[in-house]
Order: sequence, then C-alpha cells, then structure tokens
Amino acid sequence: MKRKIIFLDIDGTLTEPGCNEPPDSALWAIGQARKLGHYVFLCTGRNYDMLLPLLKYDFDGIVASSGGYIQIGKEVIYDCPMTDEQKTRAMAVLEKNNVYRTIECMDGSYTDEGFKDFLRTHSGNGNSELLRWREQIEKSLNIRPMKEYKGQPAYKIVIVSQTEEQLEEPRRVLDKDFAFCIQGKNPQGFINGEVVSRQFDKGKAVEMVCRHLQIPLEDSIAMGDSMNDKEMLEAAGLGICMENGSSGLKALADDICPSVKEDGLRHAFEKHGLV
Repeated sequence: MKRKIIFLDIDGTLTEPGCNEPPDSALWAIGQARKLGHYVFLCTGRNYDMLLPLLKYDFDGIVASSGGYIQIGKEVIYDCPMTDEQKTRAMAVLEKNNVYRTIECMDGSYTDEGFKDFLRTHSGNGNSELLRWREQIEKSLNIRPMKEYKGQPAYKIVIVSQTEEQLEEPRRVLDKDFAFCIQGKNPQGFINGEVVSRQFDKGKAVEMVCRHLQIPLEDSIAMGDSMNDKEMLEAAGLGICMENGSSGLKALADDICPSVKEDGLRHAFEKHGLV
C-alpha cells in the first residue's frame, strides 16, 4: 500500500468553526490512518498560536497562517512573515478605507476595535466565515484588541469590508505583494476575506511538504470547506470538500463528504481506503 499524506483544514473540516475539539470519529480515523503509515498534517489559515490547543493530538506536522509557517515534526521548514514595509503599507491603506482588520502573528491575533460588535450584529445573515470569526473571538482564541498589538511579525490580515468600493484602493496599492482571498459576500453586501502574501498559499505548502518528505503529489489528499482551501485542493492529488463547505469549493473538489457534524472526516477516510 502506498503511503499517503493527508492535509486537513481545521475550522469547518476537522472541527466545528472556532472549536478546538475534533469529534471522536475524526480522532479515530486520524489514529488509524497514521497506524497504517500515512502522514496527517494540519493545514489551516489559523496562526500558530490559535492551533496550539489541537497539538495535544498526534499530527505529523502543521501548515499554519495559510502556508506562511510550516513545521514537520519539530523541524521548521518554512517561516515567511511580512516585511515591516509590507505590513505598514497594508495596515495603513486598509485603515484609510475603513476596512476591519485582524492581523495574525505567531503569538496571537489583534483585531480592530468595533469588529466584535460588527460580527455580533451581522454574522447571523448567512455568511459562514463571519460566523466563524464571531465564534473564534467569543471563545477567546487569543484574539485581542488592536491597541495591544506591539508590532510583532505578521503573516496575514483578515479583512471585512462593508462595500466593494472600500477594497478598490487596497487592491490597487497591495496587488504586487498580496493576494485578496475573498471568502464570501453577505446578502447585505459585506465582504470578508484575507490579505495574504503572494509568496505562499496552502497549495504551495502542500507541494513543499510533499517535496520535503519525498511523497509524490498524486499521493496527497486535501480536505477543506472554504475558498481559502482552494489552492490546497487544487495542488493535492485528491481534493475533498465538506458538505458544509462553500459552493465554490464544492465545484472544484474531486469529492464531497458529509459535514463535520456528520462524521465527514471518518466517512472520507473510509471511502478512500485510509483506515
């Protein structure tokens, strides 16, 4: 049997959004897959600090910050925060255009004052990513007020804009260095997404890990639920979207498995011979 390498998104895939406890069925499937010799990696938009509670479970490595930080076992093979100039320019143009910002660092995340109240008001209007952020902030996954930010190296910026027009200047000013990964648009017009360095993404991380471990890309499997998993599913030999995932990701996935609440990860592992 060929050794496979499995990349798992966290929120909405391994766990319910903002949660740090995978269902028992997922932990069983991961354990069985690893016993058979398969590698299992976390591959998440979360920063390192935000995924720490999950590291009490056994994984072979982590891809954090949408590919900006990669660790295999105890070895860090990639670490690519923004330069100070990039960070200053991005934060300034977003603030100028009244876009809510959450800047993600190794030690935690820092969010604009007022963003929490905005999420409470608008996250119930059908936008899963806004709901996810509200739950993460409410559950205190080390997301602190922007006034506490002391200039630590940052890997990406999560954004929420109330109109398309607010993003026009930031896109123009930042286009050379940053990609805008838009997660969703609320029926009322609110837009949420991420500003991520063009130097990395989850797909490039999949390729880097496979190359490091000398596993052919065709023997890699990626599971996710939102559009920030797009490059990961495209890079992997097999891309699986959760039933609770976005319609855009489902359209490009090779397979769709049941939702995270319906033991989707175990179903997928069983279907594809990983356990």
